[in-house]
Amino acid sequence: MRQAVRALAAAAFLVAVSAVSARAQPGPADVPSSPQFLSRFDFQMLGAALSGEDPRFSWDTHWVADFDVVDYVHGRFTFIADYQAILGEEFRPFDPYQSIYYLSASASYRHASNEWALVFQHVSRHLGDRPKRDPVAMNAWIVRLLKHIDRGSDTIDFKGDIGPVVARAWIDYTWLGTVDVTVRHPLRPSMALYGRGIGQTYGVDEEVAGRGQQWGGRFETGVRLRGAGGVMELFAGVERMIDADPLDRITRQWALAGFRLTGM
Repeated sequence: MRQAVRALAAAAFLVAVSAVSARAQPGPADVPSSPQFLSRFDFQMLGAALSGEDPRFSWDTHWVADFDVVDYVHGRFTFIADYQAILGEEFRPFDPYQSIYYLSASASYRHASNEWALVFQHVSRHLGDRPKRDPVAMNAWIVRLLKHIDRGSDTIDFKGDIGPVVARAWIDYTWLGTVDVTVRHPLRPSMALYGRGIGQTYGVDEEVAGRGQQWGGRFETGVRLRGAGGVMELFAGVERMIDADPLDRITRQWALAGFRLTGM
């Protein structure tokens, strides 16, 4: 876990250094002058085609609700519900092979240009139209750092997570760490290019399955198109997914291409 702490600290330091001459967010327009109820709501939908010959992994989809229950000026209470469905072609076209539920609640504190949050996260994984007797799930407490940077016309969004897994079923994870960086470069008021990189690691209990620390990640790049009522992103990239199947404990990787719809 010390290696992940050092990696996350280094990434946070580099982002902080890069912001010395930049105007960091959240700015006055984003932080209310008085407490607000339901101050922000965003819905996202994602669909991506996956490469490879494994008939269980053909499509990745997400439906995400992300909203601030209360913004108390110095921070906010946030709730996120993310439903992920992985589809294949094993039994039929668009076969709903696997579902993953991510639920998280957090409370944050804004300090200078940073936002720190304490997050409770629940993850559960399920197979579709297939037998699965053992539950696959975990709960984790996470410390999160959020930072937004404006550098000229470009923007950088950083998120770093680290924390212990406090309850688990089938899963052998003991702690987790994530670094997520998105860079956007506008081409015109309604169009921008972007790149996003995510690095993820899990520490594990080696006595459960006889394996060591796990590493995964995702990189995507594409175009961001802003309309009157929302945003569409068209992207392509690569992903290395830790334990892609919930039961066999095998990491898989693939190329991907797809779209993302969001209100922000």
